Amino acid sequence: MQLAEVIGTVVASVKSAGLEGVRFLIVQPLDRGQKPKGRPVVAADAVAMAGPGELVYIVGSREAALAMPVPFVPVDHAIVGIVDAVERAR
Repeated sequence: MQLAEVIGTVVASVKSAGLEGVRFLIVQPLDRGQKPKGRPVVAADAVAMAGPGELVYIVGSREAALAMPVPFVPVDHAIVGIVDAVERAR
């Protein structure tokens, strides 16, 4: 699981079977200091509530495919949670 920020949306008029109604968002992965880490990726919105500017949890690979309403669809990344707050341990 990794923190990321939603920075945009993707419009896809044709999707693979099992992805009908699933939104795709562009997310920027973040490091522990919440600074951008690497390049942005496209993630399927498994929680169906994420939006631009929000801090989210993403998973990749097989876990992303399992997080979707129809399991094992062809996705590389999925948003699995929306972050309410981040607290650092002292």
